[in-house]
Amino acid sequence: MLRRSWKTVCKIANNERTSGLIMLGFALAGLMLANLPFTSPIFEAVSHTQIGIPYTNIHMSISHWVQDGVLTIFFLTVGLDLKHELIAGSLRDPRAAAMPMICAVGGMVVPPILFAGTVTIFSELHAGQEIMRLTSGALPSLDMVRAGWAIPTATDIAFSLAVLALFAKTLPKALRAFLMTLATVDDLLGIALIALFFSSLNAWYWFVGVVLCGLVWTMLVRLKRVPWPVVALVGLLAWVMMYQAGVHPTLAGVMVGLLTPAHLVHGEKSLRAERYRQKIQPLSSLFALPVFALFATGVHFETLTWQLFLSPILIAITIALVVGKPLGIMITAWFAKKVIGLRVPDDLRVRDLLPTACACGIGFTVSLLIASLAYSDADLSGEARFGVLVASIIAAAVSGFMLAKQSNHMEEELDDIEE
Repeated sequence: MLRRSWKTVCKIANNERTSGLIMLGFALAGLMLANLPFTSPIFEAVSHTQIGIPYTNIHMSISHWVQDGVLTIFFLTVGLDLKHELIAGSLRDPRAAAMPMICAVGGMVVPPILFAGTVTIFSELHAGQEIMRLTSGALPSLDMVRAGWAIPTATDIAFSLAVLALFAKTLPKALRAFLMTLATVDDLLGIALIALFFSSLNAWYWFVGVVLCGLVWTMLVRLKRVPWPVVALVGLLAWVMMYQAGVHPTLAGVMVGLLTPAHLVHGEKSLRAERYRQKIQPLSSLFALPVFALFATGVHFETLTWQLFLSPILIAITIALVVGKPLGIMITAWFAKKVIGLRVPDDLRVRDLLPTACACGIGFTVSLLIASLAYSDADLSGEARFGVLVASIIAAAVSGFMLAKQSNHMEEELDDIEE
């Protein structure tokens, strides 16, 4: 009975369409719980409840534990997925991966430019910074707002693949592979951004602890019989060391994931990194990501009105994700093909990549995380996270429409060939 139930859970977790809709449902639920009069006080009380680890200086609210702790499970699956793709997947062949890799870079360069440009135009056109006033009444400086430049750089691989599964029934496998590779590289670059720009480094000896944890993890996961309680303890210590070192602790998940073997060992028939990812996937898709979405979008607004949709931060994030992401990808794809001479997968045309490029504008998970890290001001962070939610929904709707249209067109072409 338990085995059958677990199989059902795994099936739901591995269904990109279902897991994506669950995460979106939790995100909308968080926004409602934080703003409905009869649920808002309870939600806020739970979010701000402090929990600490004994004998350490780690004391955080539940919402921060979700952001810094629970989300590590998701980053562990990202690390395992990256290791698999680098050793045995789409990133193994540099020639095949070159086009989506370059497009990922282009898709991360253009959005920050559009974001910074949009908020600057808002400020300049209205004689000062009065237009930058938040719905709460606070008036941040232009430099404070610009600090969120990294928010629209991310692509949510789970959401984008969910949109692809939902609307694209007959698209070539090459387009899905292109999106997978691009989003994987995007994740890697996003992790680098978090490590470089949103970490404040502390004493060197904590980094020695991180390295030692990494070495012990590497040794343990290569044993024929892996001592999982010890491995879990080492993973927890790596998280604590990373936190104390001043690096965002979710990156501990990426580190140990990348240190897991992605080749056949001890005569096993399947790759360890991929096998472990499949086992952890239900915990990531059905627990870590939905709970993170619930608290990340659980932003309380004193006056939740249509005026919020005119917020310069929301508009800047929306333009950057919905327009900037696909624009950066398409410009880079055209340049890579016409100037560098790289081939588009399966001899597709550059314009065939547009619907998939639009799906990359779904920032969500990592964008929500960066919004929380970029702005220490609660009002700025709240409007930015709401902006990420709105922009991601718009990007999903636009890409869904375009993918459905492209899918129907390709299906008609196949029918004509068969006739």
